[in-house]
Amino acid sequence: MAATLQQIAKYLDNLGWDYRFDEEEDRIVTGVESENIEDFLIVVQLDEEGGFFRIFTPQVLAGVQDHPYKAAILETMLAISWETKMLQWEYDPLDGEIRAIIEFPLEDSILTEKQFNRCLSGLVQLVDSVALPRLREVMETGQDPGNVEIGERLLLSIQEQAPGLLELLEKAMEARKKRGSFPVE
Repeated sequence: MAATLQQIAKYLDNLGWDYRFDEEEDRIVTGVESENIEDFLIVVQLDEEGGFFRIFTPQVLAGVQDHPYKAAILETMLAISWETKMLQWEYDPLDGEIRAIIEFPLEDSILTEKQFNRCLSGLVQLVDSVALPRLREVMETGQDPGNVEIGERLLLSIQEQAPGLLELLEKAMEARKKRGSFPVE
């Protein structure tokens, strides 16, 4: 067997975390205090007789199923998955549950304490500090603030790679605006 709940419990003991076994579901349930999630529940689950590892936060974002900006919210979740390592999002269209998850096959390998700690800390940090503030803004405005950050990084890269090019582009855009506008009478 690649991993056991007892092994994961030992890793959590070493961190000083409280948890409970849910042996019926072959998982451990724990939680952490955070800035942006009131009840930051974390589930560590083993499937395939310990050959497949999952750590996830269930019901991390509520009210999306019938939200007017649902498409923008789901698109932002995909963008966050693209921009980060390990973190993925799941959406259940039947009940609207959204999960943040890290999962991978262990097969015949063991789950080391270092791997587990990276997954645990990564899930907590990315969900609480990166994803939730961004997703809440999308829920309020319909706009992903991450797109602005990407644009700013692109501009910085252009400025570093081709000094002076941004000024030329800015002048060209102003000239085009002037050509495209007509005086109002």
